[in-house]
Amino acid sequence: MLLRESYRDEQGRSQKRTLANLSKLPGDVIDALKGLLKGGTVIGTRPDELEIERSLPHGHVAAVLGMIRQIALDRLILSRDKDAASRRHCDLVVAMMVDRLIEPRSKLGFVRAVDQETANSSLGAVLGLGKVKEHEAYDALDWLLDRQARIESGLARRHLQDGVLVLYDVTSSYFEGRCCPLARYGHSRDHRRDRPQIVYGLLCTREGLPIAVEVFEGNTGDPSTLRAQVEKVKDRFGISRMVLVGDRGMITSARIRDDLRPAGLDWITCLRAPAIQALAQDDGPLQFSLFDERNLAEISAPDMFPGERLIVCRNRDLADERARKREDLLVATERELTQVQERVGRKNSRLKSAADIGMAVGAVLNRKKMAKHFDVEVADAYLSWQRRFEQIDEEARLDGVYVLRTSMPAEHLDAAEVVQAYKDLSRVERAFRSLKTVDLEIRPIRHWTAQRVRAHVFLCMLAYHVEWLLREALAPLLFHDTELNAARAERISPVAKTEPSEAAKTKKATNRSTDGHRVMSFAGLIAHLGTLTRNTMRVPLRPKHRFTLYTKPTSLQEAAFKLLDLNPVRVQ
Repeated sequence: MLLRESYRDEQGRSQKRTLANLSKLPGDVIDALKGLLKGGTVIGTRPDELEIERSLPHGHVAAVLGMIRQIALDRLILSRDKDAASRRHCDLVVAMMVDRLIEPRSKLGFVRAVDQETANSSLGAVLGLGKVKEHEAYDALDWLLDRQARIESGLARRHLQDGVLVLYDVTSSYFEGRCCPLARYGHSRDHRRDRPQIVYGLLCTREGLPIAVEVFEGNTGDPSTLRAQVEKVKDRFGISRMVLVGDRGMITSARIRDDLRPAGLDWITCLRAPAIQALAQDDGPLQFSLFDERNLAEISAPDMFPGERLIVCRNRDLADERARKREDLLVATERELTQVQERVGRKNSRLKSAADIGMAVGAVLNRKKMAKHFDVEVADAYLSWQRRFEQIDEEARLDGVYVLRTSMPAEHLDAAEVVQAYKDLSRVERAFRSLKTVDLEIRPIRHWTAQRVRAHVFLCMLAYHVEWLLREALAPLLFHDTELNAARAERISPVAKTEPSEAAKTKKATNRSTDGHRVMSFAGLIAHLGTLTRNTMRVPLRPKHRFTLYTKPTSLQEAAFKLLDLNPVRVQ
């Protein structure tokens, strides 16, 4: 191992000469000399000779941002807008989506999280955001809302086609303030009747992947949101044939008559209790002998539902649960009525007039929703009640029974497929849970104008679109049942509850994947990926010389990025 140099002799010819023989030096010293001669810097063995100038969590940013790049969602958002301002807005929108997934916060908190001075992840550095001002985040939201229709149409082109089955449901989220014109008092799914709210509907693929979202005023009824979705699917998405799946409160007979039939769309929904009771009359088509040896049957009622198929299901587990719950509510109601009766019987009680007693009894019955099951007699200083046994028995007959109605011909969708399609609505409920509480925390809503609220909800929907794809890719490392379809195929009937597969049971019992990695919740895995950090290193002997060094991935992080087909170092 020789140290040589090149030079020119007196005639100008290139020559080489040996300066030293390094063969006896240790190998690490020789390697250090090679690096030094190439322009590198000598780093000693003392701790103060190499400094970590900045260390930022990076792995979760790489996972989420890498998925956005893989599905080209950033290009879909930007589309043909190539000017600098649009590129800046797009980068901020992407950053807000990533930030919403790794740690939901307000837009002011987002600005602090990506600013160079106060950054708490590598997000700002990876996207090259530099200094971000507060108004830029709000301007980016306004820019995004202007492109919502085009972005949703692009997602529809990717995931929807003619004849597709689409899930639709609505939910609500409450406000703390009263300034937003969309905020109204209405039926609260959050059980916050003391707060105004907004209503928003989510359109998903059958697998639960969100495609479009729309925000309505807080007092909007579920059925009245359906027309906007029909127009969106027909006019904006250009889909002429589609099966819309919605619950009994969404797809009503009026909406079928006024919206779905004129548009030429098919539907799957469920009958309300009064309609089921009408079918179960003595001379009706719903006879309980149908369930002697099975829990699924197809009937027809051309007088009540012309041109439709009716699939009757009876879930015995659900029947037992409803009977138990009814009895618990009846007992609890009687207990509270007894307390009211004791108050009436006290010598100096203020509860003596029939009007006061009636108000106290009404409060008890309304709170438990049991007024239909009791006959109550009220007079001055008098209260008595008894159960309506015939009415209770009549209701109990239909425990566990539900009837699906659809316009789809049997040759295109058999009875079992109709039942499963309706049960897939639970995937929209899962999306709402993720949006509202588990991961994305759509509330508290910190915007006052209608446009900003709509943009905020749309941003959260796009973030959940990415989360859904991440969950699918990372399923082997999560508590997800990766063999759910196989477990469904083993059921005797689609009415029965799907039991977890053996793989899911083993995963839950051992808390380990098939490869031996520890399984986690989605939030826990994202947090663990964040421990892969992006470090800015500095050598004190050369203050201007800085380089980036990433921590070595753990085995779980390596497995996660392998499933995502990403290199966390190259996500830029």
